[in-house]
Amino acid sequence: MNDHPSEWNEPEARYQEPEARYQEPEPQPPRSRQQPPSRRKSGGSGLSKLAIILSSLSMILSCVTLFLILRPEPEEEPPAPPEEPVTFRFGDRTLTPLEGMPLNPYDREGFSLDQRGRVVYSHRGKQAKTGIDVSVYQKEIDWQAVAEDGIDFAILRLGYRGYTEGGLFLDQYFDQNLQGALDAGLEVGVYFFSQAVTPEEAEAEADYVLEALGGREISYPVAFDWEPIAPGNNARTDGLDNDVLTRCAAAFCQRIQEAGLRPAVYFNQSLGYLRYDLRELTDHDLWLAEYDDVPDFYYHFDLWQYTHTGRVAGIEGDVDLDLDLR
Repeated sequence: MNDHPSEWNEPEARYQEPEARYQEPEPQPPRSRQQPPSRRKSGGSGLSKLAIILSSLSMILSCVTLFLILRPEPEEEPPAPPEEPVTFRFGDRTLTPLEGMPLNPYDREGFSLDQRGRVVYSHRGKQAKTGIDVSVYQKEIDWQAVAEDGIDFAILRLGYRGYTEGGLFLDQYFDQNLQGALDAGLEVGVYFFSQAVTPEEAEAEADYVLEALGGREISYPVAFDWEPIAPGNNARTDGLDNDVLTRCAAAFCQRIQEAGLRPAVYFNQSLGYLRYDLRELTDHDLWLAEYDDVPDFYYHFDLWQYTHTGRVAGIEGDVDLDLDLR
């Protein structure tokens, strides 16, 4: 395409050089009859092209506009159905998880049975410690034999509150068991069987525990063990409100923690799902009783009592077996 308009072209010469000095020049046509300069023709051609271009653009725009007008409207996608709330089963109940409560973090594939038939748990090269919990019902215990049978820790019943009159009592074998377990090199914790009906009674139970320990150092938790009494026994705890129960556990743990010891709360699945608000107790160790080879409890816990029919050297009859999963 020529980028310069035709008026920049040199005009044709108006006069011819004569062939000879004395030859007559050819007559020139009158000025008015000369052809117009070529730039006029060129200008007309440019305007025609411009008109064609503008017409084409106008046609394209008209087609696009027509397409936009006539194209069908896109069908709206139906709204997504609302998500079903997360639930889980406990017996014949369907439960909704407690918001903000940590969940069971343990790898099911990490649980297995050892050569003794005991449950063990291994994860990322670490193995959970194996322990027992005992009371007067195990009677005389050979603690050295216990330690030699693969037991790492023991949680001893220190005492209990009566479920009718509410008195506080020391377990008959507590002092003997405490000394024997420590002498055998086991790590030791204690638990108190509570029948508190107010937070103030739970605090009194904690004070009773601290007095009975008498400053003796223990490395495992001090556990609050509240359990419902079978119907028909006229227990003082019958009908205790769930919120009050949770506050009793929290009050006991707070008093133990203030004394520089590590508190825990013992419960089975029913208490964990239906009675306690575990969110109020997550600052303390949670000790679950669920009798199985793999724990199915939905929420987080730290210690697991997995059977009440275990067998350990040095103990006659059945004994509770535990794993420390911390």
